[in-house]
Amino acid sequence: MTKMKKVVVIGGTGLIGSKAVKLLQDSGHEAVAASSSNGINAYTGEGLADALAGADAVIDVSNMMSFDKAVIADFFGTSSRNLTSAERAAGVRHHVVLSIVNADQLSANPYMAGKLAQEEAVATSGQAFTIVRATQFHEFTETLVDAYSADGAVKVPDIDFQPIAANDVAAALVEAALGEPKNGFVDLAGPERGPFGSFIRTYLDAKSDVRPVNADAAVEYFGAPVVAGSLVPGGDYIKGAITVAEWLKA
Repeated sequence: MTKMKKVVVIGGTGLIGSKAVKLLQDSGHEAVAASSSNGINAYTGEGLADALAGADAVIDVSNMMSFDKAVIADFFGTSSRNLTSAERAAGVRHHVVLSIVNADQLSANPYMAGKLAQEEAVATSGQAFTIVRATQFHEFTETLVDAYSADGAVKVPDIDFQPIAANDVAAALVEAALGEPKNGFVDLAGPERGPFGSFIRTYLDAKSDVRPVNADAAVEYFGAPVVAGSLVPGGDYIKGAITVAEWLKA
């Protein structure tokens, strides 16, 4: 019989966190949906000691949006240092954090730089950990379309793309948290790889949006220069199950 565990999900009310909480609860585990809205704040440290008491693992999917590299790096770095310190004090076995595939190659992007600060804080904390680096979410496609729209067209980087559904991300994080710490990285990507532009075209077609999609090697990814493989795993990875078509249908 599988031993039931207590897992604290930091950012547990967001897109990925809420799905992870439900998966844990549906499996009979105790899941704490931790967020500043219920008095648990990794950045300030508020409520961490009580939330982590008796916990076996922590999944950190906390997030913030800013275009200021220093602000983002401070948020992710400080939160991770507070979390891992509190985890060690509470005897938590495993810290799992969500990051982004190839974040280290895309540090010109402020958000990627913040995720790198997070990764470094976790890896040097002395706490047992697993860093799950995922590709871009299916749910992020609309944001991408908006970002690359101009002059009646959508102009995107001429690179490979391998998006993954939020449900698959949550499942992988839960599996990692219930398993043994890797004390390293695992990559996570969707089941389909192809040109960035083709995924955008599929999405636009599903929305009856007839704007042309153009791919240009000179186009950056939110301020970071990119090459063909910048957004996809370069080696072994965990493969999600949900295709873009299945996600669009759902």
